[in-house]
Amino acid sequence: MGSRLSTRLLNICISCFCKVQKLEKAEQIIVDGIRLGVVPDAVTYNILVDAYGRLHGIDAAYTVLYRMQEAGIRPDVFTYNSLMAGAARYCQLTYIIGVYEEMLQVGISPNVWSFNILMDCFFKSGRPEEAYRVLQYIYDNDLSPCPVTFNIMMDGLCKNGFIDNALMLFRNLERRGWKPQLTTYNILIDGLCKAGRLGAVRKILERLVESGFVPNSLTCTTVMKCFFKSKKFEEGLDIFSEMKNKGLSFDAFAYCTVAGALIKVDRLEEAHECIKQVVTNGIDLDIVCYNTLINLYCREGKFEAAYKLLDEIERGGLECDKYTHTILVDGLCKAGNISGAMWHLQYMHELGYSSTLVAYNSLLDGLCKSGYIDRALSIFESMEFKDSFTYASLVHNLCKARRFNCASKLLLSCTNKGMKVLKSAKRAVLEGLQNSGFILEARKLRNDIRTARLLQR
Repeated sequence: MGSRLSTRLLNICISCFCKVQKLEKAEQIIVDGIRLGVVPDAVTYNILVDAYGRLHGIDAAYTVLYRMQEAGIRPDVFTYNSLMAGAARYCQLTYIIGVYEEMLQVGISPNVWSFNILMDCFFKSGRPEEAYRVLQYIYDNDLSPCPVTFNIMMDGLCKNGFIDNALMLFRNLERRGWKPQLTTYNILIDGLCKAGRLGAVRKILERLVESGFVPNSLTCTTVMKCFFKSKKFEEGLDIFSEMKNKGLSFDAFAYCTVAGALIKVDRLEEAHECIKQVVTNGIDLDIVCYNTLINLYCREGKFEAAYKLLDEIERGGLECDKYTHTILVDGLCKAGNISGAMWHLQYMHELGYSSTLVAYNSLLDGLCKSGYIDRALSIFESMEFKDSFTYASLVHNLCKARRFNCASKLLLSCTNKGMKVLKSAKRAVLEGLQNSGFILEARKLRNDIRTARLLQR
């Protein structure tokens, strides 16, 4: 009894060190334990296999498996599940299948968690049909799926574009008496939000409350972001107020989501109140909060206050990110301070930020709106990376300057590179050409765009 208790305490100590990623100390505990006569068991090695798999990959986890076998301890299903989980972390499907087959070869029967890992990785690898076959195999072999099994299935279906199948599965399970978890509702709400199915989002949210669950901050933030993205600001704000009145506590990210939406519709005083609520509720400001506040100051034209926040961020032990600086570049451009925006963009390069595409897009738009279209085109030509927004911004501004031929060349270049052309950009160019008397050029551009799309299929 004493030895068994000692091994249990040893495993607790090892588990604690592994959770804080101190594997060397965990290994030392095993060495010290053996010296004191405490013998490691399968649980000891399983903890290590799991930790090495999570932190260093499957090859490192296998070295622990070999040590386990050398110590005369036979691996079990939990050992192999840990190996599979380690490979799943890096989405190494080939490794997972290999571990699964090895498990069968050594005579160990997989359990439902083995299949959960396999199914999850199939979904993440874009192979939903194989994932569904795994679920079918679970049923055919009289294994009992757990709530996580169904959550993985619904999450995978949503993320692979089969949202209706996920809803069908959800309804079928409910008819059979299955009780969904809050996580299940969050998965469906997230999937529906990404698909822009606002009506269905509302219904699932109502079902969640009817089932006795209290929506958490993640649920509400996901729903609010969906409504804000669809430009249904009032409905999103109604959800925020409704949940606050029901006593739900929001985190900093939720408040910043609402403040960001209020800034977009120029309700700046309300945005200030929202940020104040974060401080009033005793929530520490993180970089997302500071970025929201900097955006707010920029919209109000208070650039001195915005730059002072940069110092406050550093004093608070936080680090500005590329979004912080991009917000300032965008704010300066919208205020017409092009030289200030260009200086700050250069400062971003000096800080080592390689991904500055959004900042460049803001600069191009700012230059065009300030009448420096040729300068914008020159910078555009020098840019290594461009996206559909880069092209759309220039196309719209060229159309406003009635430079339709130049706009049509950019539009066609964007299409030829496989980028999505915004309908408003295409319409602006075609209507501009036609209204300016370039009927044949407009017809040719329409045909060229159609041809480019056909070639890309």
